[in-house]
Amino acid sequence: MIEESAFIALTDRVLETIGTALDAADNDLDWSENDGVLTIECADGSRVIVNRHLPNRELWVAARSGGFHFRAEGGAWRDTRSGEELATALERLLRSQAGAVVRLPPLPVGKSM
Repeated sequence: MIEESAFIALTDRVLETIGTALDAADNDLDWSENDGVLTIECADGSRVIVNRHLPNRELWVAARSGGFHFRAEGGAWRDTRSGEELATALERLLRSQAGAVVRLPPLPVGKSM
């Protein structure tokens, strides 16, 4: 299992990458990041939240449609149930919840965990 400090550094890079993509997109999304929690505010007042979960070394996503857990596997952050990649899932969630089109680049994965 990846060391805690390495996991924190890796997930900081992932959250930064997502934030940069949100800034580059032409949409009405506001976002903030604080201590491993990225909160995306949609125009209707709803939120999509991406946060790191240290004990399981996962990234968790909470959206109106449900909660999702992502683990770095096979060179990508993959949903532990469906196998969907995190970037693809976030693009889908933001499109369905906020009507926003966001294109996320490949997200940093680091070493296999």
